[in-house]
Amino acid sequence: MLPVFGHLNPDTDAIASALVYAQLLSRQGIDAQAYRLGDLNFETPFVLRKAGVESPPLLPALEAGTAVALVDHNERAQSASNLADLQVTHVVDHHKLGDLTTMQPAFLRFEPVGCTATLLLKLHREARLKVEQADAWLMLSAILSDTLHFRSPTTTPDDREAVAFLAPVAGLRDVTAYALEMFAAKSDLGDTPAAELLKMDYKVFPFGDPARPQNWGLGVIETTNPGYVFGRQAELLDAMRGVKAADGLDGVLLGVVDILNETNRMLVAGETEAAAVQQVFGAPTLDGVADLGGRISRKKQIVPALEKHFEAQS
Repeated sequence: MLPVFGHLNPDTDAIASALVYAQLLSRQGIDAQAYRLGDLNFETPFVLRKAGVESPPLLPALEAGTAVALVDHNERAQSASNLADLQVTHVVDHHKLGDLTTMQPAFLRFEPVGCTATLLLKLHREARLKVEQADAWLMLSAILSDTLHFRSPTTTPDDREAVAFLAPVAGLRDVTAYALEMFAAKSDLGDTPAAELLKMDYKVFPFGDPARPQNWGLGVIETTNPGYVFGRQAELLDAMRGVKAADGLDGVLLGVVDILNETNRMLVAGETEAAAVQQVFGAPTLDGVADLGGRISRKKQIVPALEKHFEAQS
């Protein structure tokens, strides 16, 4: 059986795409099973209930040489700890190509769209396979989540068209109302420990010289209630500094994205991070917070700018 999984600290796209792609591969004669690499965020269980689908199990330990399929990622730092020892046979992703290597030719589908699920709809169409209702729920939910209901600059016409196609298949009449329900579920953070809030949508990126990279942890909290997050600012900054020390990172940043107002106020762990944010984005850090304005996409607006900055320094 071919394990299919998304990235560490999975978001809705990572979970939904693993489920949908495993089902698609199975329908094409490849025995596949969806897995996850971490705990679900607050939005994803809501989506799974709407789709009537169970959460995929945690990925078990895999022996070296095991064939696997990746969705919504392709970099080792964001994947299974022994990815380098596994045989990657399929990748469907909408991120930049990272440090992926394969033991033999693999099926690769990369396109600059707003969500992996948009590509999975294309694969259904190309295979001339009917989209099942549960899969339609999962894919449209992932697209709405990743694009922040088309607010993100990563949104493409393909993403919009995909949602327009999938909504009637899923039986969804009011996409806007559903998106707001999703964001409300995402924003219901309750008394979650600060360390967990930091890691809900968190990735480690190597910047600069590949031989001696600087490793930075970049988290994002997308919410309709940023006031709650900033009410816990001191806890979150402590958690960021703790993760930085424990994981030996060079920097940690946490973007707090106000979904409805399309703004990003970033928590900055220390002086090193503050200097980088000032140099890269021209944003001063005041009391641990830097105002990045409308830069709400980590993939398109934050990571590329940091990459360019550290490449110039290496």
